[in-house]
Amino acid sequence: MPKSTKYLAKLPDAHGFIDYTAEEDAVWRDLYAMQAPQVARHSAQPYLDGLARIALPQDRVPQCPEISERLGEMTGWRVEPVPALIPFGRFFGMLADRTFPAASFMRSREDFDYIEEPDIFHELFGHTPLLTDPRFAAFSQAIGAAGRDADPKDYAWLIRLYWFTIEFGLMREGTGVKALGSGLASSPEELEWSVSGQPQYRPFDIIDILRTPYRIDIPQPIYFVLEDLDTLFAAAERDLLKDVAQAQRLGLHAPAYPPKAA
Repeated sequence: MPKSTKYLAKLPDAHGFIDYTAEEDAVWRDLYAMQAPQVARHSAQPYLDGLARIALPQDRVPQCPEISERLGEMTGWRVEPVPALIPFGRFFGMLADRTFPAASFMRSREDFDYIEEPDIFHELFGHTPLLTDPRFAAFSQAIGAAGRDADPKDYAWLIRLYWFTIEFGLMREGTGVKALGSGLASSPEELEWSVSGQPQYRPFDIIDILRTPYRIDIPQPIYFVLEDLDTLFAAAERDLLKDVAQAQRLGLHAPAYPPKAA
């Protein structure tokens, strides 16, 4: 996650609703119009099925209470507005409690194609479709439960499993790869890149994932590809902290990207 942001959180009223401006609604509308045909082309079927189930409004920023009501009926999850940046400990704890922390601000036109930190479009268009599926919801909750029990020194290791699956995972469909991750679905720039054949594709392996560094401010040079969803869902039954300990003993892989300029 980035350590700072230029955006300010939008605060909900007593009923959990946020007063988004007409321009913020317009950015949502234009992002949705741009991404809808792109995800139809490049995203995996589980994401597309979830997008249909959650039925987000296309012409305005959705409100967390209305999305929580739909998720609650399907998987028992809810969405809670938070500032753009929250500590890992709070993030894991919320997932463990089946609460998705949603950054409440809407990106500006300047950051239309790619935004480093999560905004409400990323949170709702990207994440809530997978949370309509009990299997993906259980996987997210398992990562949260592991993080809640982890030592803070393990947070940066454990979050890589979330990053390379829920955020930037790919899966094989037919003879090609499709985008599964939420960060891909919500990014006009990175979605097409991820399935272009130009990045490095690695088979899904939890220990390999935990050892792989990433940068948040560039399209990913490496993606992990699931051959079938059962492999992902089985990870929810593993001792993830034991996996983290094994990855730490083996050490990090060399980064596949240049260092960030100071």
